Amino acid sequence: MLRRHFFLALAVGVVLLMLAVGGLKVLSSGKATQGGAPPGMGRGGPGGPRGEVPQVSLVSPVNRTFTERLELLGVAKGRQSVTLSAATTQLVSRVLFSPGQTVSRGQVLVELKTTEQDAALAQARAREVQARRAYERWRTLGEQGYASAAAVDQYEAAWKSARADVGAAESRLGDRVIRAPFAGVVGLSDIAPGAIINPGAAIVTLDDLSAVRVDFQVPDRFLSAVREGQALTATVDAWPDARFSGRILRLDTRIDERTRALTARSEFASPDGRLKPGMMLRVGVSQGVRKALALPESAVAVQGEGASVFVVVQEGGRMTVQQRPVVAGLRQDGWVEILEGVTTADRVVADGLNRIQSGQPVRPAGSPPPGGAAPRRAG
Repeated sequence: MLRRHFFLALAVGVVLLMLAVGGLKVLSSGKATQGGAPPGMGRGGPGGPRGEVPQVSLVSPVNRTFTERLELLGVAKGRQSVTLSAATTQLVSRVLFSPGQTVSRGQVLVELKTTEQDAALAQARAREVQARRAYERWRTLGEQGYASAAAVDQYEAAWKSARADVGAAESRLGDRVIRAPFAGVVGLSDIAPGAIINPGAAIVTLDDLSAVRVDFQVPDRFLSAVREGQALTATVDAWPDARFSGRILRLDTRIDERTRALTARSEFASPDGRLKPGMMLRVGVSQGVRKALALPESAVAVQGEGASVFVVVQEGGRMTVQQRPVVAGLRQDGWVEILEGVTTADRVVADGLNRIQSGQPVRPAGSPPPGGAAPRRAG
């Protein structure tokens, strides 16, 4: 029992000591406040630390040209793209290309084994020669009256049949040679001599990269903004600062009933090869050009769906800022279109909007502080 009363008394003593220390701190802070500057104010009055009036950069609204664009997504494809394959099952005899090589139209890329086809072609040609000679002899006999016309016609038909067999043998031999159907760049391939190729199996891809083709969907409500031959611009994530120029080649004849959109086919030049098939492009379709007042993006504060700026005004011989709501429009190239709220005669704080408040005194950047000379530059 005695031990319990001892610990209780000790706890009460600690609490009383803490209350006494807290009271002393409150008294000392009250004395420091009396006769001094109120909280948040320095010796020099309102403003930043120590009452300094903050310096701000000023800018006036200017007239700029804004292009209203409709941005749509599309996937790049080669102007012509194909995956080459064989028409028959056969062994690969020779591979005559390297991955990434530029090839011309008709260039031989792969040769398959042709031993059987070479023999069949030689046999067909021998039969064609024999049939032609027989027909020529019987035609001569018919002209001399020693052979009937029916017999001459029979040998002529046999000769024409043998000649058709030669064409068929040459066609089967040609199937063993894979050629480039158009000029372009071949892709990666694992085909090597000795491999067996099956019909329809991919051998290598071939793309014409002199330009890329981009199909994109245009919602039906924007059909009045697109036409064949219209100039376009596009951007890609790989080169965000680059702009690629193109044009609309064709517009589809039907609108997709499910998406209510029309497919537009466009073409973009890519002389440096930066545009690759399969790359996602943001295609910009111009809907019109207009001039309007504009401010740098750093001068416009956005809060939710509203926007505002800080306009410098003269009040009693000093400069203060007033927060003013504005109606913002397009944003392009670091500028914001201002539809309402300011005029070209206004001076607006250009940056540092989070460091100032409405009604706060300010001074332009580079001007001397109030009541003092401008600081002298060293040197």
